[in-house]
Amino acid sequence: MTGLAVHYPSAMARARELIWRGDTWALAAHVGSIGAANGHRWDDAEAQAVVDLLRAMPVAERSRLAAVLTHGRPEDPLPGLITKELGKAAEIEARRAELAHYGRQYVVHWPEPLVALVESERAAAREVPGAVVAAIRRTALVGYWHGRPIEALGAVLTHPVLNPGEAWADAALAHAAEAGTAWEGLLRHALTATAARPAAKWDRAARALIDGIGSEEVRSAAVAWLGLVGRPRTLPYEDRDAVHNGGYDPYNATALRGLVWLLPLLPPHPGTARVLGALVETSLRTVPGTGPRGPKIANAAVLALARGEDDASLGELARLSTRVTYRSTLKQIEAALEERAKARGLGRDDVEELAVPAYGLGEPGEGVAHRLGGVTGELAIRAGRATLSWRNAAGKALKGAPAIVRRDHAEELTRLRATVKDIDKTLSAQSERLDRQFLQRRVWSYTAWRERCLDHPVVGTLARRLLWTVDGIACGHAEGALRTLTGEPVPATGESTVELWHPVGRDPAEITAWRGWLERHGITQPFKQAHREVYPLTDAERATGTYSNRFAGHILRQHQFHSLAAVRGWRNRLRLSVDDTFPPAVRELPRWGLRAEFLVEGVEGDELSHSGSYLHVGTDRVRFYPLDAPENRAQAGTGDYRMAGRRVDPLPLEDIPPLVLSEVLRDVDLFVGVASVGNDPTWQDGGPGGRHREYWASYGFGELTQGAETRREVLARLLPRLAIADRCSIEGRFLHVRGVKHTYKIHFGSGNILMTPDDRYLCIVPAAGGGAPDTGRLPFEGDRTLTVILSKAFLLAHDTEITDPTIVSQL
Repeated sequence: MTGLAVHYPSAMARARELIWRGDTWALAAHVGSIGAANGHRWDDAEAQAVVDLLRAMPVAERSRLAAVLTHGRPEDPLPGLITKELGKAAEIEARRAELAHYGRQYVVHWPEPLVALVESERAAAREVPGAVVAAIRRTALVGYWHGRPIEALGAVLTHPVLNPGEAWADAALAHAAEAGTAWEGLLRHALTATAARPAAKWDRAARALIDGIGSEEVRSAAVAWLGLVGRPRTLPYEDRDAVHNGGYDPYNATALRGLVWLLPLLPPHPGTARVLGALVETSLRTVPGTGPRGPKIANAAVLALARGEDDASLGELARLSTRVTYRSTLKQIEAALEERAKARGLGRDDVEELAVPAYGLGEPGEGVAHRLGGVTGELAIRAGRATLSWRNAAGKALKGAPAIVRRDHAEELTRLRATVKDIDKTLSAQSERLDRQFLQRRVWSYTAWRERCLDHPVVGTLARRLLWTVDGIACGHAEGALRTLTGEPVPATGESTVELWHPVGRDPAEITAWRGWLERHGITQPFKQAHREVYPLTDAERATGTYSNRFAGHILRQHQFHSLAAVRGWRNRLRLSVDDTFPPAVRELPRWGLRAEFLVEGVEGDELSHSGSYLHVGTDRVRFYPLDAPENRAQAGTGDYRMAGRRVDPLPLEDIPPLVLSEVLRDVDLFVGVASVGNDPTWQDGGPGGRHREYWASYGFGELTQGAETRREVLARLLPRLAIADRCSIEGRFLHVRGVKHTYKIHFGSGNILMTPDDRYLCIVPAAGGGAPDTGRLPFEGDRTLTVILSKAFLLAHDTEITDPTIVSQL
């Protein structure tokens, strides 16, 4: 409106709208333009109406507006006009409210008014709130303010030593305030951890500070603080900055790295390794819109574990190697394990196996008693999970830890509960490690295998549920010994060789017999082994020669596929809708000298995430190359993969070892089975714009993959034992469930449901983390779709008892 007459009716309407929205910045710009247009004269009737409108605002909002208007407009009397009746106390209170507003921002996008406000507070000898100091520091760090007043202001505001607002930082500030200046000195030293790793000079200064406090005191406090990392912010950011609430404060992140660097300088302790491992996983957890919370903190924690010389640190590194998928951190973990192996003169596999802790347990399956005040707690592994059960002095089972234990033995109880969590993490990691051994071609000597696997207190609870070959003789563990299919003990010497049994190349009768053997002995395998899907070469693949189209043409949720691929050992990059090239998903198989490729491409025309990545990818062929072949790449969204430099042709599928082909295709089947939009019950309409309706119907009710065929076979054996057996039957691709209102057809691949008589679709969304009904012992763990199918079958067999209105309305 500069240079133009003001149209006050529309100007007033716009001002009311901005006041209602609470948009101080836009309101300041709007009334500033009115002032510029009227020569900053506010004494005529129309201009006075604007002043009156602004004076009717609440005191805090009016003060904030005045602070914004003051900066850069010294000639404008408007700030004084809208605040002139405020007394000194009210003015101070309004200024504090304005500061509080700044303190709830991640960064201040227009920092000049804040600088002026803080400088006036300092001139009046009033303390600047810690939250405001935090906002200034963050703005100076991550904003584009180099050389600007906000950067200089951040440098002179030295208190508090950490930014408040994060649970761990609040705890550290409170401790330092109570314990004295030595602790503040330690925290300030932690804030100097700006490099990738500590220098010798940094370590020397840290040791001197630790000596002045005490090693155990520092360890106890640092471990407690690090245990709070990742909890919800105590001072949440608001408005557009709320997206940062899940991340780390960038100023405090430097101190976090420094605290992590301190830990290897202290005496080893199991709790130290535990908290560092948890910090790695917490720091790599993805925050929507921003990515991993803090990869640099994760890398610092890995470095601290690598510098630790105790078995607990080594065990944590080994566990993380099966859990971490973030590439740079995983590379650092791998390097640390290789270095440990080299230092001990052992192979990498040997070091990982020797590092698995026993947690004080005895024989696999046996618990260990902890007597606390006349009550006994038993720590054990039961049905593949760590348990902590309690009995009183008379031996009667208790529902949980009694009050006397919680009161008089709180520290020991906390330690036992932490051990339960640690054991569960270790079981999960070791199960995944063993599952990967098929492609690692791992061979043990019998003596080492018994020590590290079969008789290990933790790993043994997994190994005794698997099938093995000893000198080529297939066997399983039952009745206290290794036994063949016929129940004969297996002869073995210390030099006998042991490998995991795999169904590839086995006679179908032998596979069926082993399934029956496991069932008779009541064994639930930790992952599919006897029921493992096998993918032999097909005639179609012999015809194509160098590639498999078996899993081409599917639509996958990209981010779910990406995460799953990383867990299974594949290297993949998220596809972005940008002018760039991307490699296919790759699994390197160094023990075989091979590289497997799974070609995927972003689905053009579909929705994108806010970061520009495709929400969905389409699948194409699977092929194999020599391990050292140049990389293939394709332009985003095209799927036209080409090799740069020298050209190397893909290998004929007939030359790929059957076990390698089967395991790679099994991975791809898993990707499709888990990440396909076809198994999403809410995609009946085909997703955005209905583009994938035909695919959803063909996948959700079409031909079964090998994994779905296995599920069908398992349910056929399981069905006679179910309480609803008389209401169920298996017909083709479906489990038929006879309810009172309808008969329901549950697809073995997707878990989707059709209702008779007209095959109407029934949408039932499984509850997150929902468990299976009481179906008796399943033959293996880890098949969520099998659990979903069973849950739906039990629900629909009693369809007159369903109360969920979203389901009832469809029946």
